[in-house]
Amino acid sequence: MMDQEDQEQPDRGIDPTGTSPLSGGVQPKNLRPTVFWRLAEDIPKPLGWSLMGVSLLCPLLLWWLVTALQLIDPKFLPSPGTVWNAFLNLWSTGDLLKDTVASLWRVGVGFLIAAAFSIPIGVLMGSFASIRALLEPAFGLMRYMPAPAFIPLLIIYLGIDEAPKIALIVIGVFFFNALMTMDTVKFVPKDLIESTYMLGGNRWQTLVRVIFPYVLPGILDACRINLAAAWQLVIVAELIAANEGLGRRISYAGRFFKTDEIFVGLMVIGVIGMSFDLLFQYFIRVAFRWSSQHR
Repeated sequence: MMDQEDQEQPDRGIDPTGTSPLSGGVQPKNLRPTVFWRLAEDIPKPLGWSLMGVSLLCPLLLWWLVTALQLIDPKFLPSPGTVWNAFLNLWSTGDLLKDTVASLWRVGVGFLIAAAFSIPIGVLMGSFASIRALLEPAFGLMRYMPAPAFIPLLIIYLGIDEAPKIALIVIGVFFFNALMTMDTVKFVPKDLIESTYMLGGNRWQTLVRVIFPYVLPGILDACRINLAAAWQLVIVAELIAANEGLGRRISYAGRFFKTDEIFVGLMVIGVIGMSFDLLFQYFIRVAFRWSSQHR
């Protein structure tokens, strides 16, 4: 017969609730503590940096190995050394810098115009069901229309200068950004809004001083995601009689079968886009430490 003391105390090292003194938190029963396979938890920073390094180095290593063994014709897949030499050549002539600045300007202007209009409209759509019912069907319809399909109309309406290129980026970003902002605002806790009313706040104060600051991290995160769409569209936009730009550089290189320069243009766009993405993430994490979703 079991003693009363044994009945009251559980086995050492095993908590009936699933909490292990070695794991530092609640773990599922019958599962060993792990670092790599943590569910919805952060991993140690050294492990995170190591995994990110592997994700970048492995494709480069595979690329070098395939070209070193000449498994693919160098005309179709140039080696990393060949691409690097093409980069140095384009940089020394100043062409690459000129193309990069032109693309950055188009993306920056188009994206800022789209964000300036889409964020306020998205906030209003998320805050007021009446505005959402009025605009969401039309925005949803426009979202499924590919932006490049507007190129003929943009040329007819705006000519072939910078205006149609920027307008294409605005069209491609505006509707997605507005709808993503709307979805962010829709999930503001009702208790927060009701508490503001109880403390004497009116509708305008609730919108400007409570709802907008609360969803601002989510809005910036949506802008970070949609910035990638702007970079994708700039390639298409620069096919409209552009004299300079990374998209024009890639198109020109493809016309003369210069695959090394094509790779240079693609990698420059990738590096710039990744840099902006990391800057957005860093700013959100530093400026909004109070937000549990962006710590």
